[in-house]
Amino acid sequence: MRIELNGQSKELDGPSTVAELLLALGLERAPCAVEVNAQLVRKALHPSHALAEGDRVEVVTLVGGG
Repeated sequence: MRIELNGQSKELDGPSTVAELLLALGLERAPCAVEVNAQLVRKALHPSHALAEGDRVEVVTLVGGG
């Protein structure tokens, strides 16, 4: 399955959820916000929100600074 991740094409191995995508990206513990097709996906829904062919996914990680 092919999705668009942060503006780049990405191939996923079969059906996937937002939580599985974050795990594959090494971001499962990172504070981040996820949008799928311009709709915010709450963290509580990451394990159940299925991704589909052609979805546009934006993952924004939160970093501190000063």
